[in-house]
Amino acid sequence: MNEVPMTPTTEIAARAEAYREHYAAVRDEIRKVIVGQEEVIDGVLTSVFAGGHVLLEGVPGLGKTLLVRTLARVLHLKFSRIQFTPDLMPADITGTNIVTESPSGGRQFLFQPGPIFANVVLADEINRATPKTQSALLEAMQEQSVTVAREVRRLEEPFFVLATQNPIEQEGTYPLPEAQVDRFFFKLLVGPPCLEELDAIIDRTTGTEEPELRVILDGPALLEMRALCRAVPIAPHVKEWALKIVMATHPDSELAPPQVKRFVRYGSSPRGAQALVLAAKTRALLDGRYNVSFDDIRRSALPALRHRVLLNFEGLAEGVQPDDLVQEILESLSPAGDGEIG
Repeated sequence: MNEVPMTPTTEIAARAEAYREHYAAVRDEIRKVIVGQEEVIDGVLTSVFAGGHVLLEGVPGLGKTLLVRTLARVLHLKFSRIQFTPDLMPADITGTNIVTESPSGGRQFLFQPGPIFANVVLADEINRATPKTQSALLEAMQEQSVTVAREVRRLEEPFFVLATQNPIEQEGTYPLPEAQVDRFFFKLLVGPPCLEELDAIIDRTTGTEEPELRVILDGPALLEMRALCRAVPIAPHVKEWALKIVMATHPDSELAPPQVKRFVRYGSSPRGAQALVLAAKTRALLDGRYNVSFDDIRRSALPALRHRVLLNFEGLAEGVQPDDLVQEILESLSPAGDGEIG
């Protein structure tokens, strides 16, 4: 039997199907270790497949570190963990030049790479280090490179920073600078398990059996999937709605609802729009569609924008939640049924 030649359309369909299969396989492997936290797992995978960094916020003991370790194992990527403490220095992250003896008996400078030289970097309790040390991640997260002794060193792709922070224990912590928070693709809130999930966690962690994890993807395959995600088209009116959502986070915008004008100091940067569109493209592929829908944008809005809506003093004093403000923006700019922006 003669083989049917693969046309561009069938090739894209085959790649999209492989995309969904790999995503589902990675998610299933993570579920062998992590109980519940479905939204967090999907959010992390969406960010990784789109090429973005993730900020995980939750109290200790909820499996944030375990989730990142498991992800690195399933993706067969080099993993590095950095425990952020007040005495951590930038060189402890990026690396430094050390003096060594050369074979001829002389001395030479040799670069000793830091833990940032990995594919998956876990920045554990990132808000416990000083701003000077936190800023060591800025160049790496944006440019995928580090500069040591005036020499720029590229990081191996794919490269992801997955950072954790505790929202309740604030003694001895340093809030992340706005410039660094903005570099995170998603901010995901990790909540406590329900009774059934806690029961399953106890069964898994106090027994004798350990789950066997399969390697699903490697670095090059993940980069191919990222390229496919970026190739998904988005209609002009859907993109316009996404951009209007981002514009409405600014209190001086005519699109901002009253609560935003009252409680917000600064709104989202263009990175928020980039995260919103890329996440929506990923969700479209996972749903078997080759174009972005309004619902894809809506489902991506909270994790993409909640950390980019900065409250003013009144908003902080009133205990306003950024999630509520983003929801109000979505409701005030809900798209009309005919596809036009309302």
